[in-house]
Amino acid sequence: MREPWVVGVSGASGTPYAAAVVRGLLDAGEPVDLVVSRAARLTLLDETGRPFRDAHWAEDLAGWLGRDLAGADVRHWPAGDLAAGPSSGSYRARGMAVVPASTAACAGIAIGLSKDLLQRAAEVNLKERRPVVVVPRETPVTRSHLEHLIALHDAGAVVLPASPGFYGAGASATAQQLVDFVAGKVLDALGVPHTLFRRWSGELGTGRA
Repeated sequence: MREPWVVGVSGASGTPYAAAVVRGLLDAGEPVDLVVSRAARLTLLDETGRPFRDAHWAEDLAGWLGRDLAGADVRHWPAGDLAAGPSSGSYRARGMAVVPASTAACAGIAIGLSKDLLQRAAEVNLKERRPVVVVPRETPVTRSHLEHLIALHDAGAVVLPASPGFYGAGASATAQQLVDFVAGKVLDALGVPHTLFRRWSGELGTGRA
């Protein structure tokens, strides 16, 4: 039986993180259910110049990821569809990543608002005790945001800020290497194998060109 990872993309800046996570899941042969919020579509258009349309989602996703999706096990659910599969605990899913996670998405998930499918799917995966990784990117943060992140932690989510490490590629790391570092940490938290970054070996500078 198909058991996908749900990936929710909210409206925070950082759509390259979402693309890297989806590519990593597909590279690992994992099925993906994708939910892109209305605000995320505006951010995606601003950051990449690419639209994301429900009626043309496969074409738009392929362009966003920069790859042919033929043979990929990926399904898209409109963010406004609260009757979608991931809205129910009986729907088979392995867990969920919310990447990037806006302050509004974090707040909505933390208090069980279920404003849209992204928030509802995250709440469902939390209540079913499945792995949930939330990737906030906002900085600096307010007290209320910190309280919502603590509530998510206490509910069982992994709060994984988009904080790239430089030890994998050094101070001259490219933007893509820093994005891949965060995406790799998300996949680590989900237990999905990847080769997105060089792991710390205990020795300074090893493996660096």
